Order: sequence, then structure tokens, then C-alpha cells
Amino acid sequence: FYMYSFTNKHSKVFGYVSVLFTGLGFTIVSPVLPFLTLPYSHSIHQQAFYITLLMSVYALAAFLSAPILGSLSDHFGRHPILIISLLGSSIGYLLFGLGNSIWMLFLGRIIEGLTAGEISTLYAYFADITEPNERTKVFGWMGALVGIGTTLGPIIGGLLAELGNSVPIFIGALFTFLNAVYGYTFMLESLPIKKRSVDLSFSHVRPFHQLQQLFKISSVIPLLTAGFAVWLAAGSLQSIFSQFSIDAFQWKAGLVGLSFSLIGILDTVSQLFIMPRLLKKFSEQQITRIGMFSEILAYLFITLSGILLLPILFLFGIICYGFGDSIFTPVFNGQLSNSVSDNQQGLVMGGTQSIQSLSRVIGPLIAGQLYAAAPFLPTVFGFLLMIFAYYHYNKK
Repeated sequence: FYMYSFTNKHSKVFGYVSVLFTGLGFTIVSPVLPFLTLPYSHSIHQQAFYITLLMSVYALAAFLSAPILGSLSDHFGRHPILIISLLGSSIGYLLFGLGNSIWMLFLGRIIEGLTAGEISTLYAYFADITEPNERTKVFGWMGALVGIGTTLGPIIGGLLAELGNSVPIFIGALFTFLNAVYGYTFMLESLPIKKRSVDLSFSHVRPFHQLQQLFKISSVIPLLTAGFAVWLAAGSLQSIFSQFSIDAFQWKAGLVGLSFSLIGILDTVSQLFIMPRLLKKFSEQQITRIGMFSEILAYLFITLSGILLLPILFLFGIICYGFGDSIFTPVFNGQLSNSVSDNQQGLVMGGTQSIQSLSRVIGPLIAGQLYAAAPFLPTVFGFLLMIFAYYHYNKK
């Protein structure tokens, strides 16, 4: 009994640490991306193109792999898929940090993207071990941990970049690998054999087949349509965030990292202190609308900051975006999770992750072209998408 309790405790710790590292691993590289691509760029526009293409390639690989990993986790269990995802991420980070050419940078991102089912498997894992009426709260905690990781990542990345632009990447690879070892040792399987999906054929692991299966679930279609617009806007913004702040305000890696960390701070504060109060006073649908409206304001402020070259407006935009995203994401995921049965959690979370990845393929590619015309145009694009998402969500 003692050993079971000990292992179960560490299993949950591993899950939460993995969520934390998701935010940390993503943002630790963000402040140095422009500097890693600079040696291979002959102009600002080419540099922005490389940065957005790197994000698109990663997202495309994740789009292809996420629904496969989600379905595999429904069939084989969460444990093996999660460990494989973490090991793949660590290898991807390592190659990215070692890259001495542009193609090596792309190779690292592709490998990391192919095993990027980590977060969808984690959501499915926590859905397995959480009662339906508690899932929004638990997803909120997960959002808070991602926020802490997002906060620490840019700061750590900016500081470690003083030792070399690749140092933050190597640190991310090391911690991801150690977490995989920890999970392999202690994580308990959360999906009992009797609840696993039985059929697993080639058609079940094809990404577009998974999306077809997902869209057969009528209860999630209105949510996913609005969500796609939100994620497309986010993919556009995140791909040019660093380059925008460097070009518009001449910020260095440390300051870029601090601006990224502000989003994480807001995320953490919102999840720990604001979300519990909002859940008592408002419905999940109302909270979703508040979050989307805050993001509309964010894109407006950031657009104006690019036109007027005022960093204060950029900071206002970051605050609105961080707050809006922090309350939108857990409630939205909770609505999706509660729309389906237990044996569809991996399909829905994996499929949702795949749609998010698809939006992050398209968003950066569009943002790269718009940025070449005018640096503020990607956020105009995001503003219009958020208006559409808000309108569509209110119609459902």
C-alpha cells in the first residue's frame, strides 16, 4: 500500500511537472530565435521568414502526429505515448541547439514537432483521473503551471543566452530528458485496459481520418470553429512576437524574454486568483466571452503600438492577451472534454491539438507575408479573426 501511494503521488507530480515543462520548453527558446537565425539571414524580411517558417514546420509536424498520438494513447495507454513524446522533444531540442546550419535548425524543430502530442496526452491523462465536474478546475491548474513555465522560460532563456544562444536549448533538452526518466520510473497508467479503444488500424492513425472522426461529434463543432480562429490569430502573433519587438522597439534578448514572461505571470495570477472567483460568479460560456473580448483588445493595442511605435501600447496589449488567453484556454478545454465520453478523450484532445497545430502552420506563413508588407499587419489579421471567433461563439 505504501509503495502504491508513493508511486501514485509521484505519478501526479510527474504529470504536473510535465505541464510546467511544456510552458518552459516552449518559451525558453523564444528570446533567442531571432539571434539563432540571424547568421543565415541576409535581410530582416528573410530573418522573419525563417522564424515564421520554423514555427510552421514545427506546427505541421505536430499536426500530423498529434491525432495519431492521441489515438495511440486511447489504445495503448497514456504512459508509453507520453514518455515517447518527452524523449522526442529532448532529441529535437538537442539537434536544434547543435544546429550549425539552417537545415539543422529545421530538423530539430521537425523531430520535436513529430512527438508534440505531449500536451494532448497530458490533458487526456488528467481527464482520466478527474471527475467531469472537476475538470475545468484541474485544467485551470494546468494552465497555471503552463503560465509559470511560460514566465520562467523567457527569463531563463534570456539570462542563459548571455552564455551562448544555444545554451537555453541544451538546458531545455536536459530537463525534458530527466523528466522522461522520472515519468518512466514513477508514472502510473491512468487508462484501464477495459476503457481503451479496441480497434487500431491504419485508418485510425491517419491525421485527416482523425479529424473526420472528430467532426462527426456534433457537440464539438461549434466550439472548434471558434477555437480555430482564436488559434490562427495566436499562431500569427506568436510567430512574429520577438521579431516585432526587436524591429519596432530595438529590444534585446533579455527584454524580449521579460515581455514573454509577463504573459506567463498574468496566466499564473489569473489561474490562481482570478479564475476561482470568475467560476463562482459566471458561467463557463460567459468566461469564454470575457477572455475572447480581452484578446480582441490585445490585438488592437499591439497593432497601434506598431503604427505609433509606442512600447507602452505593446505592454497594454501583452497584458490583455495574457489575461484573455489565461481564462479562455482552461474553460474552453473543459467544455470540449465534457462534450464527449471517456474513451473519446484522447481523440478529442489529440484532434484539438492537431487543429491548433494546423492553425500554427497557416498562421505563421500568413504572418510572414504580412510582416514583409508592414510589421503591424499580422496583428490586424489577428484582430479580425478574433472578431469572427467572438461572433461565431455567440451564435452557437
